[in-house]
This record gives sequence, structure tokens and C-alpha cells, in this order.
Amino acid sequence: MSAPTTLEAALELLKTHAEPEKADGMAAYHKVARPYLGVANPVLNELAQDWRRALSLPERLSLASALWQSDIHEARVVAAKLLTQARIKPSDAEAWWMICSWVPEFDAWAIADHACMAGQRRVMADLSRLDEIAAWTTHDHLWTKRAALVITLGLARLNHPDAAQMAAREKVLGWAADYVADDRWFIQKAVAWWLRDLSKHDAERVRAFLDAHGDGMRGFARKEAGKYLRD
Repeated sequence: MSAPTTLEAALELLKTHAEPEKADGMAAYHKVARPYLGVANPVLNELAQDWRRALSLPERLSLASALWQSDIHEARVVAAKLLTQARIKPSDAEAWWMICSWVPEFDAWAIADHACMAGQRRVMADLSRLDEIAAWTTHDHLWTKRAALVITLGLARLNHPDAAQMAAREKVLGWAADYVADDRWFIQKAVAWWLRDLSKHDAERVRAFLDAHGDGMRGFARKEAGKYLRD
């Protein structure tokens, strides 16, 4: 089966995998009023992978934009997955711009996380993009502020960062330190997530962060951040 190049064709393919009995449960779980088809994530992964391979970059960008604008849960997830890859040639500038344009529309963790996974690759491809992300860290919109940490998680997962990557990591840890004063659950969870992932690669840096800022974190967040630290 050829990959779709229009929104209508893509939605038709998604609907062939829909399980209506699951859609109501998904709506209740995600707690955001938008259409749900009831398509399982492994199916979305497979479809997105096939379409990503078959479509040219301009076709993928066009389809991703249309899928996102449909506001259907599964369509937005696939839109993000169409842009999730380590290298985009000849240029990833338009893909990065598109992901950034989605950020103000984030309204729940699942879609936001899928879009941020695509964004993580773009950040790691060009660390100067942290300058743009820095503006998100003081944004009034909860999900934009949270995205600054989720989209930079690639920096927390490096085993052997170079000097530029270390500097970038420290910049994000500075953001995380500022976030400690924001006691909203999703912000605290994002700080904990970043530290937890970093602890697998640089436990001492996480211990130092917790020594300096842990008392200001909510209990669940501090516990989560130190999940993989040995006493």
C-alpha cells in the first residue's frame, strides 16, 4: 500500500485500524476534548515508520501539518512521528519550525511528549536552538514551560558528552533549578524526569543538584529524581 499524501487518505488509513470501544477510554484517560479513534500506539508507530520511508521531505511536512491541524489525537501523534528521526536532509529547519509552532497548542502530556520526541532530535542536531527554547522557560503556558525540559532530554541521556554538549546540559540544569520554585505537578515531574534520566549517566551531577535544590522540590519529584541513585 502506498503512503498517503493527503489528510483524507491518511485519516482513511488510520480509521481502518480504529477500535471504537477503546476511543471512549482514551478520551477519559487523556482528559482533553478532541476526537479519538482508538488506534493502538504500536499501529501508529508502524504506519508512521512506513510513511516516513515512502514520502519525500516536502510531502511529510505537508502531511504532518495537515494531520496536526485535524486535532484528532492519533493524527497528531502520527504528525509528530513523521518528523521523529535523527537526521533530516537536506535541511531540518522547516521541521524544527513546525514543531515549535505546535508547542503553544500543547494541552496534554501524551501529544506533547510525542512532539517533543521529534524536537529532541532537532535540538541534538543543532544546540543553538537552546537559545530559542530559553524563552519557553518563563512562559505562562504550562505546557510550553514543561516542553523546555522534555525537548532537551537528549542532553540528559548522553554517555560521553563533548564540551558543547556539557555546556548545553548545564544550561538546562540551570532552567531546572529555576523550575524548582514552581510547584505545579507537571513542572515538578519534568524536573524529576530530567534528573532521573541524567542520573543513569552522571549520578554525581544529580546528587549535587539535589543537595542544592532538593529541599525545594515536592516529595514525589525528589524521590523520582533519585530513583536510580545509590545511597
